[in-house]
Amino acid sequence: MDAKNPDSPFVKSPGEEGINSSTTLKGSTDNLESAFLCCSGLCMLAINLSHRRVLEKRIRVSQPSTRGPSAFIPEKEVVQANTVDERTNLLVEEYSTSGRLDNITQVMSLHAQYLESFLRSQFYMLRMDGPLPLPYRHYIAIMAAARHQCSYLINMHVDEFLKTGGIAEWLNGLEYVPQRLKNLNEINKLLAHRPWLITKDHIQKLVKTGENNWSLPELVHAVVLLAHYHALASFVFGSGINPERDPDTSNGFRLISVNNFCVCDLANDNNIENASLSSNFGIVDSLSELEALMERMKRLQEEREDEEASQEEMTTRFEKEKKESLFVVSRAFDDDIVSTSDVSRYIEDPGFGYKDFARRGEEHLPTFRAQDYTWENHGFSLVNRLYSDIGHLLDEKFRMVYNLTYNTMATHEDVDTTMLRRALFNYVHCMFGIRYDDYDYGEVNQLLERSLKVYIKTVTCYPERTTKRMYDSYWRQFKHSEKVHVNLLLMEARMQAELLYALRAITRHLT
Repeated sequence: MDAKNPDSPFVKSPGEEGINSSTTLKGSTDNLESAFLCCSGLCMLAINLSHRRVLEKRIRVSQPSTRGPSAFIPEKEVVQANTVDERTNLLVEEYSTSGRLDNITQVMSLHAQYLESFLRSQFYMLRMDGPLPLPYRHYIAIMAAARHQCSYLINMHVDEFLKTGGIAEWLNGLEYVPQRLKNLNEINKLLAHRPWLITKDHIQKLVKTGENNWSLPELVHAVVLLAHYHALASFVFGSGINPERDPDTSNGFRLISVNNFCVCDLANDNNIENASLSSNFGIVDSLSELEALMERMKRLQEEREDEEASQEEMTTRFEKEKKESLFVVSRAFDDDIVSTSDVSRYIEDPGFGYKDFARRGEEHLPTFRAQDYTWENHGFSLVNRLYSDIGHLLDEKFRMVYNLTYNTMATHEDVDTTMLRRALFNYVHCMFGIRYDDYDYGEVNQLLERSLKVYIKTVTCYPERTTKRMYDSYWRQFKHSEKVHVNLLLMEARMQAELLYALRAITRHLT
């Protein structure tokens, strides 16, 4: 209130000094109450309008059909892990941008060691000093999530975009954003679906002189965000992450349809016919399946000690595995991707999707030899130089997930799972055309059953089509926490593959 305003309940009128009148006091109190109520009403109106604006900009989704953070994992298993580990709550307080224990964090908390690395690196990308303004960071996350129609991540970052001062109009679609953000569309599309097509020409177009150009540090920050959220979409769908329950939203929200699948299909697998999965159901007893895998691991270890394959043989096995990956996913995935209008406003060319690196009749694409451009020797130093410290955080996260082990497999203890973890990581890179000269790709066929390969390829390349049936079809004797570990490996292998292609293109631009 203005101190000079004679009507203010905080200022005494002339001659009012010393009067002890209940009428005067009541009048002042009434004025104060009126002013307070008026102010409160305006504040509440502003809050409600702001909240309604956020809801209007969100992608509409159904309420989850199952309780808990995941449609795939029983709620009690996740809740039990969170109750036992107080460290999770401390990590959320320190590093969560939303300030709450969201569903992704709850599921990841099954591996608290990894969770810390994940939250620290994500917090650094989104909140700490960096080349890009805060609203840009969240809008780029939205663009990345939209490539896989991941409404969960889109809605999360719509909220964060507005909280950090983003312009609400941008959420109407790409035609409302600055041209320089629009210019990220091509690299977003290629990174998400066919990163091997990225060349130095794409980098040069983005950093060329002009009012809409990107500096190299800004571009590296954007690339890290895009790769992070493409990979995180794989984790969201692969783990059946449920939408966050919002008490202010009604159950009238329509379902998002994705190529005849919808959000509810995560839980009930409506109309999904997959021959390569159905053949695995009920034929092999899951216990003998586990024992057979243990036996194969033991045999491979013995063979490795007795005799090493030649380089020629290793190359042949890689090419064989690369070509075999063509036949992993069945006809259920041959249809073109249909994007919903709610999501497609954040992307261009929504029909562009993953095509196998080793497609028949397309032999001209050279294999990315990991030894020629490694994360450790090349990518790490470049990303750290252009976007200070993020390299250290990403490297810690990659190493953490790759080396994470409890020396268990289902009911077995004191098991060395290194071979299995490496097969999972390298199979993802194989589908992206990346080959390790020192790895025997014959191990992939020995260790990864067909239903697991279908799951890996779907989660990595078409995550929006992952179903509970696929999740349940492999490693039926294993714990849910072990399957979440698989999803973490797939997520980080995918992110690293995208970064290797993008950073190699930036290196070529610089040389």
